[in-house]
Amino acid sequence: MSLGEKLLQAVIIIALFFAVVGVILVLTSKLRSRLGELIQSAAFLLPTILLLGVGLLYPAISTVRLSFRNNFDKLWIGFDNYKTIFTDSDLVRVLINTALWVIITPIVATFVGLIYAVLVDRSRFEKTAKALIFLPMAISLVGASIIWKFVYDDNTGILNAITDTFGLGRHHWLLSSPGNTLLLIVIFVWVQAGFATVVLSASIKAIPTDIVEAAKLDGVSGVRMFRYITVPSIRPTLIVVLTAITITTLKVFDIVRTVTGGNFKTSVLAYEFYVQSFRSANRGLGAALAVLIFVLVLPVVIYNVTQMRKVAR
Repeated sequence: MSLGEKLLQAVIIIALFFAVVGVILVLTSKLRSRLGELIQSAAFLLPTILLLGVGLLYPAISTVRLSFRNNFDKLWIGFDNYKTIFTDSDLVRVLINTALWVIITPIVATFVGLIYAVLVDRSRFEKTAKALIFLPMAISLVGASIIWKFVYDDNTGILNAITDTFGLGRHHWLLSSPGNTLLLIVIFVWVQAGFATVVLSASIKAIPTDIVEAAKLDGVSGVRMFRYITVPSIRPTLIVVLTAITITTLKVFDIVRTVTGGNFKTSVLAYEFYVQSFRSANRGLGAALAVLIFVLVLPVVIYNVTQMRKVAR
């Protein structure tokens, strides 16, 4: 298919979309009653609900059903796939790695972002400092992983050059567990710290000046100002940042895939789902891993939405 034909198809699809919307508006605008408003709302909501059902709900139900079946003859095996996740030694290692990611990454990234935001707040180089820490957010996780892979390289890596200079020798940084997992976490913290800084900095600037001035009159400054005024004032935003990074961490895939390929005991749930589903063709176990990720993410998402509503108020 030529480029001209593709463009023509795109134009036709867009024209059809606007034509359908126009017809709905014309037909429903003639109904000036409460019933007409309900019909108009349904006319716009039903296609969305249909698309969500086809594109989200049906695949989710299919994945849950598949997680209770084996990989070969699709026989019902109950919770055997889930039992495998929590009893197989390799998968237990995956769960431990995921726990390390979820515990360390949000806390460290948020802490770094908070301290950085406080230090550069209202300084002369504030904009430049924020731009520098936010730059990694503009890089894809694959790109960031490649950069840090060069840093950790056994032969030409900067990290080995530094340790060699100080007489500490050269090391195979990505071969030893669980240290290699911590080094992968460093990459994600480097990327997410910029997000935490920008959001928390905006929250710090929103602290009422009268509270800050009153605290200064009472002799509060430095660490005490940070502990008793800044942190309590931005607590809802801190929780939102923590939960947002936690959700992203639970789905981390790119860094593990790019740097180690899940080798050397560095695999996590999202990467293991990919391996079991598409490499090992064990779709039943892969579906169980996908459901587990969903179960872990869901309460965090609900809590995050609740906190965001509190911040909006």
